[in-house]
Amino acid sequence: MALKCGIVGLPNVGKSTLFNALTSAKALAANYPFATKEPNVGIITVPDPRLDKLSELVNPQRVQPTTIEILDIAGLIKGASKGEGLGNQFLANIREVDAIIHVVRCFEDDNVVHVDGNVDPVRDKEIIDTELIFKDIETVEKRLEKLRKEAKTGTKEAKKAVENAEYILSQLEEGLNARAIEMTDDQQELVQSMMLLTSKPILYVCNVDEDSATTGNTHTEALKASVANEDAEVILVSAEIEYEISQLESKEERLEYLETMGLHEPGVNRLINSSYALLNLITYFTAGVKEVRAWTITKGTKAPQAAGVIHTDFEKGFIRAEVIHYEDFIHYGSEAAVKEAGKMGVEGKEYVVQDGDVMHFRFNV
Repeated sequence: MALKCGIVGLPNVGKSTLFNALTSAKALAANYPFATKEPNVGIITVPDPRLDKLSELVNPQRVQPTTIEILDIAGLIKGASKGEGLGNQFLANIREVDAIIHVVRCFEDDNVVHVDGNVDPVRDKEIIDTELIFKDIETVEKRLEKLRKEAKTGTKEAKKAVENAEYILSQLEEGLNARAIEMTDDQQELVQSMMLLTSKPILYVCNVDEDSATTGNTHTEALKASVANEDAEVILVSAEIEYEISQLESKEERLEYLETMGLHEPGVNRLINSSYALLNLITYFTAGVKEVRAWTITKGTKAPQAAGVIHTDFEKGFIRAEVIHYEDFIHYGSEAAVKEAGKMGVEGKEYVVQDGDVMHFRFNV
């Protein structure tokens, strides 16, 4: 499952610096708007200590973590929904992603120009929200026009669809993004079918100065308060620190640097894991002498569909799944020891895969 996240924000908030820290791709990070005109794309691995532990025990020929595709999207300005700046391009790029990483500037620095003159994360967040909402209003209006034509036939379903679209439109016009609208299942289904920009899962990243990396500041508190009604997470990251960490050669150097900063792990690790969780994703593993690998599935996925992530034949010809819980694998130290202890489960088509399961699929095609 290819997960694609888009890094968005106003110009000069630290998007490209954060992207560089995530990918070490050395994307252009200049102190002026539109330094990023085409979306830089990077593939980053999802850090998972469980994969490392399994690899230590199995000692495979190769190790394959799960990955996320990250897009560094051009900075947006007021009027983007009407094509101002790189607005049309920005909105087209954001439509492609599964989740949004919204970087908001929460640091003061006279050497880094703010596109609106001063630092105000709530205002900055609302500028982007407004542009996305304007685009969503346009999308709903177009759909509503079609639904009203269909409703002239007089079917109850068509008339109900019009009512639902009118409700969603009214809420957007009130300034609510789609994530914050209270909806029935039918209304939620309609929103999903329209692929509204403000319905996408979102993670707010407060780009802070070095001193605020662990405790935050007045800017971060203001932003947290402003998004309290949204189903969204807010994390603190110093893009500058993260980039410096990414340039260090050894793991020991990086750990030492983190310790001096009073941090337990790189902020980018939290960002990646939060992005992963944002889409309700979990990981299962396959472990053998040739390869130990992490696989991404949606929470609630059953065994045959999980097998299909590896290969469609695995799902089509699914017979059973041999399952070892991660904790049991670590405790007993090997697949053979787990079997000997009677801790390997044999599961059928209705088994719901759990986060961390170590699996082997039996199939026949």
